[in-house]
Amino acid sequence: MSVLYKNGKIYVSEQKCFMSGAVTVADGIIDGVYFTDATPSGEFENIIDLDGNYLIPGLIDVHTHGRAGGDFNTADVEVLKRMSESYVNSGVTSVMATLASATLDDLYTSIERVAELKSGESAFIGVHLEGRYLNEKRRGAHAASLLAKPDASEISALVKEMKKTGFAHVSAALELDESGDFTTAALEGGATLGLAHSDATFAEGQRAFERGAISLTHTYNAMSPFHHRDGGSVGAGLLTDGVFCELICDGFHVSPEAVRMAYKLKKEKIVLITDSMEATGMPDGEYFIAGLPVTVRDGRARTHEGAIAGSTLGLIDGVKNLSAFAEIPFSEALYCATASPAKMIGAYGTLGSIDTGKRANMLILDEEYNVKEVIFQGKKI
Repeated sequence: MSVLYKNGKIYVSEQKCFMSGAVTVADGIIDGVYFTDATPSGEFENIIDLDGNYLIPGLIDVHTHGRAGGDFNTADVEVLKRMSESYVNSGVTSVMATLASATLDDLYTSIERVAELKSGESAFIGVHLEGRYLNEKRRGAHAASLLAKPDASEISALVKEMKKTGFAHVSAALELDESGDFTTAALEGGATLGLAHSDATFAEGQRAFERGAISLTHTYNAMSPFHHRDGGSVGAGLLTDGVFCELICDGFHVSPEAVRMAYKLKKEKIVLITDSMEATGMPDGEYFIAGLPVTVRDGRARTHEGAIAGSTLGLIDGVKNLSAFAEIPFSEALYCATASPAKMIGAYGTLGSIDTGKRANMLILDEEYNVKEVIFQGKKI
């Protein structure tokens, strides 16, 4: 099916701006982008007038544990389908299903369930393993009984299964990988790596990035902080060139001034995430994350021990917050929820921008940047 979207303000990712133009889509793929007043020639089965509204790439969440009452660790295939629909309706058209700490058997089961949903039929583009190989001192909402030391053979086998779902990303306390064997095994298997739940010194954090880690998982949270006598994990991530820094931009996990500082240092290497849990899109109440009970009150999730336990943030709201906190245009903040996450996991060849040959996952926004309509795999939802 060929579709023409005309008379819109099209997001141009590499310039981080909007330009008047039109986009053509065929069989779920973008096959033309036009920045002129002329209407593209050809026969179209459907012509949609955007009426001056914004057309942007679908949002990409590379770190989210669940929403709509479902958690990736425990959801069966039917619940996963419901979760996918909820993500897409919220404007998130690409999701890395994020698994918290669990037993090996349970992790394999969770990965297998995600793999059952074919790419293109769901929003899931891979698996992000955030768990098991964490520093107990910085475990946050992860149960201590579920943690394990980094093991090269274990991660090699896990990544092999994760790759069956699409992309694979592993977050771990890489200071515990003294030999580097764990890091090597994950990278050789085709995964990308993030430093997470870490008590690393600045030097240990730098060593992790020198060995091939490319990101800092939910920057500032559950990691050794920046101190004037040692930069810790935070300093290593913010000050190492080329490292992506995930950021939960809800004003609760990270204060507005800390967001602003991170953005000034990292710019387009900021990756907006939600770290959302099953209560997202649901009322306050009692829920679970990483095997622990969680109370959600006023939209804020905490374990019964008082630790922050994920978020209930919507990613489009994270973009708006970054714009406000960092005092930058919405168009600049938008890059961090589209192109940046795609580049972090190696998906920019097919996702993350409105360019010819990429998946036709797009959002129509109104003048207040609210999601009006979702186009998923070339079809309006």
